[in-house]
Amino acid sequence: MTDETTAAAPSAEPPNAGPEFAVQRIYLKDLSFETPMGAAAFQKQWQPKVNQDLNTKSGKVADDVYEVALRLTITVTDGEDTIYLIEAEQAGLFTIKGLEPQQLTHVINTTCPSMLFPYAREVIDNVLTKGSFPALMLPPINFEALFASAVKQAEENAAEEVNKESTTH
Repeated sequence: MTDETTAAAPSAEPPNAGPEFAVQRIYLKDLSFETPMGAAAFQKQWQPKVNQDLNTKSGKVADDVYEVALRLTITVTDGEDTIYLIEAEQAGLFTIKGLEPQQLTHVINTTCPSMLFPYAREVIDNVLTKGSFPALMLPPINFEALFASAVKQAEENAAEEVNKESTTH
């Protein structure tokens, strides 16, 4: 009597292949730091006003691989004088598979920036410290709420366009 073992034929897809998400790399893509006042910024008492601007951009770089970049621009002013300006663009490469287009858009605009933000915040803090300025702890950002707000705004704008077109015909 012989024992025969039949091996299952290897398949290209693992069984129950569902959505996949993986971080391939997180990196600093761009960094700029300016102190227009130079040493004069350290010679006076100032009442700083902090302005924060944030945006994201994304693109497909290979099959199922997306680059997502989070750009933070921090401008600190005292009256009309700019004390410092810092721009940091933190990026990441993400493998994302098995999602519907709407789900993919959601992940790229919420999950990915949420993962990048702590790195960008650390870069900004380190550069300011090296520039001899006080640390600036940026508050957490709710990317889910920002995305929901952007979707709602886009829907309202589309509805306005439809209303505008229907009233002109």
